[in-house]
Amino acid sequence: MARMQLVNFEPDANRAYAKGLGRALAGAVIFSLPLLMTMEMWWLGFYLDRLRLLQFLLVNLVVLVGLSHVSGFEATVSWMDDLLDALSAYALGVVASATALWLFGVIEPGMPHGEIIGKVAVQSVPASFGAMLAGKQLGEGRKTAEQQARSGYVAQLFLMMAGALFLGFNLAPTDEMVLISFRMTAWHSLALVLVSIVLLHALVYTVGFKGEKKPPGATGFLGTFFRFSIVGYGIALLVSLYVLWTFGRTDGVSAPQIASMVAVLAFPGAIGAAIARLVV
Repeated sequence: MARMQLVNFEPDANRAYAKGLGRALAGAVIFSLPLLMTMEMWWLGFYLDRLRLLQFLLVNLVVLVGLSHVSGFEATVSWMDDLLDALSAYALGVVASATALWLFGVIEPGMPHGEIIGKVAVQSVPASFGAMLAGKQLGEGRKTAEQQARSGYVAQLFLMMAGALFLGFNLAPTDEMVLISFRMTAWHSLALVLVSIVLLHALVYTVGFKGEKKPPGATGFLGTFFRFSIVGYGIALLVSLYVLWTFGRTDGVSAPQIASMVAVLAFPGAIGAAIARLVV
């Protein structure tokens, strides 16, 4: 009887995993498509410092492991399962990115291997995010009881960091980030910081979007505001600074100008942090 149940179970498990991989591949394409068709991202893969790129890819892998643990495309029972799912998401991101870039004529067989690897590696970051989150966004959209149990305070802050990293990665390579920071005064920067914090708090805890819920350990408005909104914005600032450094935006730039660029990028970063709390 047990043998019969095992025989019946394995095809169902394999079929469910195959469906999860299919959703993950679709998510990889959907999340990365805008950047796959952006010329600035093509050049980024050509000139970006290889040591910084490697470091960023390792950071992305760690983030993927955390996302798998909190809300991956399949239920996991151990950190080894999370690592394997993160590597699967990365592999799907690479496949989706390489295929799309080849179809667009961005990479060709005659190009130097370093250029091809750089372009695919850069594009694989948003694609791997999409692959990992596809189960929640394109699938059944429900967390397992185990994943829900993992959604404590640290997990919520981690999700904010992941959301800020994803949106910051999308915008940091663009020249508009630098242009906006040059056009802003110190008062503009201060106002942008305040608006970013207000939006982060309002999007998650005030306006009643789907997915809004009482944060774990919340103790009224002030407790929620300082433990989540202020801390979340601080995370968005740190993520923005790291992403700008990775893309070489801070090289040879004065401290006030770096602060202005960080404030600019932390605006979408804060929104990304808020949205991640709602949808992941």
